[in-house]
Amino acid sequence: MKSALQTVTIAGRPCAIVPLAEYHALREALEDAADDATLIRLRTENAGGEAMPAAFFDRILDGESPVRVWREFRGLKARELAEASGVSAAYLSDIETDRKPGSARALQRLAEALQVNMNELIAQSAG
Repeated sequence: MKSALQTVTIAGRPCAIVPLAEYHALREALEDAADDATLIRLRTENAGGEAMPAAFFDRILDGESPVRVWREFRGLKARELAEASGVSAAYLSDIETDRKPGSARALQRLAEALQVNMNELIAQSAG
């Protein structure tokens, strides 16, 4: 895209003037790039450096329960996660369906069983 860039000096500093539509397009591209960088960082940091496919993160970003998404990413059935974490299957179901937020203790146990930081189960579900 060829810009109709103009320069001016304001308070002794050179400044650029671009059409408003181009400014908005640049801002949007910058925000998208920042979002992409965040997703890449999360995909590699959340699970001890292993990459989680973007499709799983998209599910979390779309509002699905992070506990369910991480469980499915780990290839666990709900009953398997319940047994591994010591959280009852009924309580896990309530957490995954947002009927209950999950206590700090339950989320910590689930995080340990899923091998993720507890914040990964809290941050997205609280947002």
